[in-house]
Amino acid sequence: MKQKIDQAVAVLQQAVRDFPPACFANSLGAEDMVLTDLIARHGLDIGMFSLDTGRLPQQTYDLMQEVRGHYAVPLQVYFPDSALVEEYVAQHGINGFYGSVENRKGCCFARKVEPLRRALAGKGAWVTGMRREQAVTRGTLQFSSFDTDNGLQKLNPLLDWSNRDVWAYIREYDVPYNKLHDQFYPSLGCAPCTRSVTPGEDIRAGRWWWENPENKECGLHASHSSGTSREARVFGVSAQGNVGSAAHDVGRSQNLPGKECSLHVSSTSLEASRIRIREISVQVHDAQKAIA
Repeated sequence: MKQKIDQAVAVLQQAVRDFPPACFANSLGAEDMVLTDLIARHGLDIGMFSLDTGRLPQQTYDLMQEVRGHYAVPLQVYFPDSALVEEYVAQHGINGFYGSVENRKGCCFARKVEPLRRALAGKGAWVTGMRREQAVTRGTLQFSSFDTDNGLQKLNPLLDWSNRDVWAYIREYDVPYNKLHDQFYPSLGCAPCTRSVTPGEDIRAGRWWWENPENKECGLHASHSSGTSREARVFGVSAQGNVGSAAHDVGRSQNLPGKECSLHVSSTSLEASRIRIREISVQVHDAQKAIA
């Protein structure tokens, strides 16, 4: 365990030394609480932020407040652009993400991707809690690689940690954690899109459980080609305009494919994103009419 801790700290130190200013995207899951503790314990100059989508579970907000009191490292919280969310809700309804894969991806984009880009603006590197064990698609991840979509270095200090390692660290160092983990929520997201899992299920089976596995992609750690087709894939529409096509992760394949959230998919500007939402809504409507 000590060797894995030393390796993770070395990766964090590399972020500070080689790619300043570095930041840490804290989702407040178990892995990210380990990283929070390591950053605070070793006094590393890494800014920490979290995304409040407006639909998080109460337990996540409770932990957010606990982190504020437990650690000296400030946790900056980013919120979605209200106009973009209002436009999405006006088009699809407050819970429109249940209606189709395209609608769900649009919600992820408005509530997660756009604020992430603001959080990463001007940074030299960002740190995540991704692990190879979490999914088959993450088997090709590296400790450090260039994130072409967001234009900065991306580091994964816990890459080789197992789930057992994560919880051994949390117990050993008395790290605060999200109490939903005690209720069989191994993977956390927005409240309406996350359920508990049963023994034997994949650890990410509780995310967007109503969708087919091949459609469970929302792009937080996905990379896509540039141009119009890229934006279409963010919202679940292929370059051919097929309804319900998966937004595949180009760099990875997953045992339950694509359970991400678009936070790592590139875009142009906020206004372009709004225009794209309108265009895709028209495409989906036309495609559905054609199928009918």
